[in-house]
Amino acid sequence: PTAAPSAPPSPLTPVKLTEQLNAKTIKKMGKVVTDQNGWVLYRFDADTAKPSKSNCEAKCAKIWPPAVTDGNPVLNGIDASLVGTVTRADGTMQITLNGWPLYRYIGDKAPGQWKGQNVGAKWFVSAPDGKKNLTCLPTPPPKAVEPPADDSTGDTNTGTSNTGNNSNSNSNSNSNDSGDYGSGGY
Repeated sequence: PTAAPSAPPSPLTPVKLTEQLNAKTIKKMGKVVTDQNGWVLYRFDADTAKPSKSNCEAKCAKIWPPAVTDGNPVLNGIDASLVGTVTRADGTMQITLNGWPLYRYIGDKAPGQWKGQNVGAKWFVSAPDGKKNLTCLPTPPPKAVEPPADDSTGDTNTGTSNTGNNSNSNSNSNSNDSGDYGSGGY
């Protein structure tokens, strides 16, 4: 089906499908799950796993874009029996791992970063078994970045949608591009 041209675009429309789930080991964090481009995936404590339900909508989903799928992600090092989907309120299918819906974080500006770890003491890097990876917990828990402006390009994974407007406190230097949590100004 095609979308009606007069309908406002969904904030999730520009997010690309998650075509792969990969088990990887990342510096300081250990075992994580990434998408096909190396972006670390997260789980949210306010969601439920049994039954699977995403409770991240509207503003939350702009900061934490859901890992949407066509239902056939390629798995590398992930047990297929743990992978499923949940239908979101907007009708899209979101990947679940051990029942937990998966998300990206717009505060990560390069593949392999995990700046969403322990945000609000509710967001955690997903381990390949779907459990929380608690290897490294920033304290105090960081605050989430602000959602993009409504007129942003929507590509939440390039790190280019905010071109410096008040973002200096979040990226004082490029030294955090190694994938470390770093000292980003949350």
